[in-house]
Amino acid sequence: MPLKLPNNLPAIEALKEENIFVMDDDRANSQDIRPLRIAILNLMPIKERTEIDLIRLLSNTPLQLDITFMKVPGHESKNTSSDHMKQFYTSFEHLQDQKFDGMIITGAPLEHLAFEDVTYWTWIQTIFDWARTHVTSTMYICWAAQAALYHFYNIPKYPLPQKMFGVFKHHSLDPKAPIFRGFDDVFYMPQSRHSEVRAEDIYKVGELKIMAESWESGVYMVMAREGREIFVTGHSEYAPDTLDSEYRRDLAKGLSINPPVNYYKDNDPKQEVIVRWRSTANLLFANWLNYYVYQPTPFDINKIH
Repeated sequence: MPLKLPNNLPAIEALKEENIFVMDDDRANSQDIRPLRIAILNLMPIKERTEIDLIRLLSNTPLQLDITFMKVPGHESKNTSSDHMKQFYTSFEHLQDQKFDGMIITGAPLEHLAFEDVTYWTWIQTIFDWARTHVTSTMYICWAAQAALYHFYNIPKYPLPQKMFGVFKHHSLDPKAPIFRGFDDVFYMPQSRHSEVRAEDIYKVGELKIMAESWESGVYMVMAREGREIFVTGHSEYAPDTLDSEYRRDLAKGLSINPPVNYYKDNDPKQEVIVRWRSTANLLFANWLNYYVYQPTPFDINKIH
């Protein structure tokens, strides 16, 4: 089934070129279906790219989704045009009385800052708290996962001596959990971060369960409240060329950066990218939507609490 997206969103045409079925408001409103309402708080600098990455994965289920892009009140994006933000994003202040079946909160390039030093930290905390009572299941990605674990459970983040950068082997600690339906025993996911959360801190909190980890990159997924909160440290949504773009960008800035591991053929940046995570990423989002959003959410969305 298609996703219901705002009219004229640039991602629509980009995804149609990939033969991904999406439709705009006008067509969706003609169908007599109760779509799942999904809010996306997109904190990444280049909004359009993240929109395409997430919509690509969300479209791979038989469920109809009504996507709303949310923004932090008062925060101006430096890398996305104000016209795009005005046309396609709605401030949290105008959405706080609404309820959503699912929510995704993305990462942000803020890992070098203490959480309290983030200019919009107070709003982020407000949105986190709001999601607990207004959303059936929320997926927190990368920086958002670290921030939410800190906010709700006082889990600290630790700076890494060098960037965790590449595509790493992971394994599930609870293979029978619905979120891992169809996963292989070992699966690959991209990581791109300068900080980490540690298993020893998480094990001290009874409400938290580590669902998957990597021998190389550490904690990958944590779950709380029976899946109403899912914290993912990596970037399953990344397109094939995203890590390459990050690597070339950092080189151009003169930064000391190693090539992303397990990413290029023979680990040689002069060779092509080997995509190892596409099928697992599709399973991850499909399982989240089916087992943690669609099945537990009430038909009357106002009954979410």
